[in-house]
Amino acid sequence: MEITNECNMELMARYPDGWFDLAIVDPPYGNTTDVMNIENTGKNHSGKRQINKLYNNKAPEQTYFEELNRVSKRQIIWGANFFGLRGGYICWNKNGTAFGEAELAFDSGSKAVRVFEYTWNGMIQGDMKNKEIRIHTHQKPVALYKWLLDKYAKPGDKILDTHLGSGSIAIAAHDYGFDLTACELDPDYYNSAMKRINLHKLQTKLF
Repeated sequence: MEITNECNMELMARYPDGWFDLAIVDPPYGNTTDVMNIENTGKNHSGKRQINKLYNNKAPEQTYFEELNRVSKRQIIWGANFFGLRGGYICWNKNGTAFGEAELAFDSGSKAVRVFEYTWNGMIQGDMKNKEIRIHTHQKPVALYKWLLDKYAKPGDKILDTHLGSGSIAIAAHDYGFDLTACELDPDYYNSAMKRINLHKLQTKLF
């Protein structure tokens, strides 16, 4: 697993055509202006509370999608409805309210529509016994990434994520034994994600 704090275009430029078997990415959708993020705190959260941290919600340029297509054989891209991507779709029914009832991803390798249901609505989560601490404005649950890897990746596949965010995909990849290459541009989110990932690895090793 290789996770870096850098621009995704610089990361992808280092790899030849088709190097990654599957890219699972969640770029900023660009549907609103900067979004305020306030980190959750609690007895299980070791990080400091960050208040009024602005999240850059600018959608990627077309060159990003071209480079993503170049370095990966198959792409799953969240925000399909914002980017105008047409093909197969993955619908995550999160039983949401204020920020939408579901999210839509584009799947370059299929024309079908598949649905994953997992509640992710404010304080309510699909697995309340293993509740995840929110460290990113657009954080997605580990369970979602485990489902994606189970359905779309094969043993030995090389996985790419160009927008690490909270690090949920890294936890899923670690648990399932996939080789993940990922990056996060924002140093605060990168450091928070790495703390979360390393803590999970330590807990997995201990228990």
